[in-house]
Amino acid sequence: MIAPQLWLLVTFPTVTAAMAMEQRCHGAGLPGRLIPVPRSITAGCGMAWRCDPALRQRLEEVLQGMTYEGIYELEF
Repeated sequence: MIAPQLWLLVTFPTVTAAMAMEQRCHGAGLPGRLIPVPRSITAGCGMAWRCDPALRQRLEEVLQGMTYEGIYELEF
């Protein structure tokens, strides 16, 4: 069995906002990916950007001017 890992998640109100985040992160060289939102949290569109928590500062820079619902640290 794989041990749970801590992840940083960003949730979005719309699929369009989630996809814009994906494009922006890839353009900035910020590793991560879109995933379905875990059941322990809720999000308007059901999608979240997942990345390593060590990248939080870079992630917050990329998020400037973007629409998002919240930033969470979850272990799964």
